Amino acid sequence: MSKKDDIIKERIPRHIAIIMDGNGRWAKKQGLARMFGHRQGVTTVHNITEAAAEIGIEYLTLYAFSTENWNRPKEEVDALMALLVDTIAKETPTLMKNNVKLLTIGDVDRLPKATRDKFLGCIRETSGNTGLNLVLAREIIEAAKRIAAEVKDGKIAIDEINEASISDHLTTQGIPDPDLLIRTSGELRISNFLLWQIAYSELYFTDKLWPEFTVEDLYEAIVDYQHRERRFGKTSEQLKS
Repeated sequence: MSKKDDIIKERIPRHIAIIMDGNGRWAKKQGLARMFGHRQGVTTVHNITEAAAEIGIEYLTLYAFSTENWNRPKEEVDALMALLVDTIAKETPTLMKNNVKLLTIGDVDRLPKATRDKFLGCIRETSGNTGLNLVLAREIIEAAKRIAAEVKDGKIAIDEINEASISDHLTTQGIPDPDLLIRTSGELRISNFLLWQIAYSELYFTDKLWPEFTVEDLYEAIVDYQHRERRFGKTSEQLKS
């Protein structure tokens, strides 16, 4: 019996975010180079994206690379970025078939030009799709800079800065905050991922390395989420009343 059968359709999370961790460690366990782990991780991306679209998830945000990861050897960074974008380009016909819209909240300016151009082309090609929104993810830093510039230009007063104005200046503007955040590989930290947006997200950690993470694991995380009480800072009694 599949965990999919236990999912309550009326309580499916609108937005799931995933920290895809463990590609390198998976490859090391197999006695392979790190890039083999990244390639296997791409297969997992394909499977999880299709499953999310099928069960009606509106937004799926995938996080493979933190700001700090840019400090890894340039050869590995460039190869990983090229692999990711080349795979997206090959998968674009499937994205079109499944009505998936590709978005990004990452710093695409740091990508090599050829890789960046191909990536932006995939985003343009899928821009008219209306099904699952597949989001590939200095966020708060960039928002602070934009707000500071508006204060300097007299467009906004310091006293007018609040939670709503900060949210409006993030690159995730218009995207609902994640309901459920999943992290693979057994690490129990957030790693600089959507720090503002996950304030009230439900967190789910699994020991599975990302290449080992299956569609059934996704279903299990959703079922676990659906058995939690989301209070958003309120008490259970307040929610009931």
